Amino acid sequence: MGARDWQGPAPTVGEIMSHIVVLGAGITGVTTAYALLKRGHDVTVIERHRYPAMETSFANGGQLSASNAEVWNSWSTVVKGMKWMLKKDAPLLMNPSPSWHKYSWMGEFLGSISGYEDNTIATTKLAIEARKHMFAMAESEGIDFDLEKRGILHVYYDRKSFDGAQKVNELLQAGGLDRRAVSPTEIKSIEPALVGDFFGGFFTPSDSTGDIHKFTRGLAEACLRRGAKFLFDADVQNVVAGNQVTVTWRPTDEADTAVRLLNADAIVVCAGVGSRKFASMLGDRMNVYPVKGYSITVHLDDAESQNGAPWVSLLDDRAKIVTSRLGPDRFRVAGTAEFNGINRDIRSDRTKPLVDWVRMLFPSASTSRVVPWAGLRPMMPNMMPQVRKGNRPGVFYNTGHGHLGWTLSAATAELLSGLVDEYSHGQPRRVA
Repeated sequence: MGARDWQGPAPTVGEIMSHIVVLGAGITGVTTAYALLKRGHDVTVIERHRYPAMETSFANGGQLSASNAEVWNSWSTVVKGMKWMLKKDAPLLMNPSPSWHKYSWMGEFLGSISGYEDNTIATTKLAIEARKHMFAMAESEGIDFDLEKRGILHVYYDRKSFDGAQKVNELLQAGGLDRRAVSPTEIKSIEPALVGDFFGGFFTPSDSTGDIHKFTRGLAEACLRRGAKFLFDADVQNVVAGNQVTVTWRPTDEADTAVRLLNADAIVVCAGVGSRKFASMLGDRMNVYPVKGYSITVHLDDAESQNGAPWVSLLDDRAKIVTSRLGPDRFRVAGTAEFNGINRDIRSDRTKPLVDWVRMLFPSASTSRVVPWAGLRPMMPNMMPQVRKGNRPGVFYNTGHGHLGWTLSAATAELLSGLVDEYSHGQPRRVA
């Protein structure tokens, strides 16, 4: 499908509730557009890339994981981070160069430690709700995204880490998650391909995995069928909100310097790590920080590799690595957190630990053809997604999902569309 094929049909003549502009065509923006369309709104999605899902929604770890809902705001995370600072292959790496944004974010992160338990429970509940909406979308629109409903297995190598995970498990269960402890023998039974000496683990049968890129592209096509318009290769220069919202944009093609204006009744910022910039234009503060994560896609080109790679999704707590099986011939492995600003460089010293991990735990799976990738997670200091109104009329945010955008987006899209409905019902109706 070419870029120009993404242009949607003209709006149907007649009364419409409101025209909403969505900034961003990643998983959050597209699920938001879909939820707004189902409520009867006229929707235009603006994206600076040529296609949907070309940034953080391109090649993430693939887990739809309520079992990974624990927020990072804890003193144990801080201690581990300090120990890892001087190790290039550590799961967490921070560039120590001065940055007001980074250090202000870290200060707010520490200030949010008191909300660790409540936020973990709230995130768990949201993740459980999200899976209902996502599966309903996929079934209704016939989206194939390599979905595997085989659960997620967390593994631990020693008693100390396992006991710590037991405390986290109590919070996840308080949020309504069915997650149980498993023995080393049960670990081997759940995923026979896994090689290693484990103390124990936790298994969440209701969790699943899938290809975020395929899902987002499929849902964007569904949005087109429902009447949405997509403006791709569109670089937003400015956003102004008053009696109406005006978006100033120009094509990313340097040969086309003409500036365009788009007017709408409301705007929803779903721009990932770009949300902070747009919030500033709109008079709001959105302290999103770009936390880089890496993944590799291992191509399973022979029968031995396909049989030697796992089908059950894994989380190795010590290495902070997650996996997903994407169909018969792809194996996704992801991990690491890097605090280095807006930097999308793919570093070999950060992807090598992912390859080494595959070779160690799945020796029969060939790593002769591995595709590396890096994306920027849009993280708030308290690890909680921002689904709220802005200070100005007609401004809304659905952003800051961090490492759980794939897991939470379908639920936050529903919450956001409800907020827009409340606003639009109080505005004068117009005729297309």
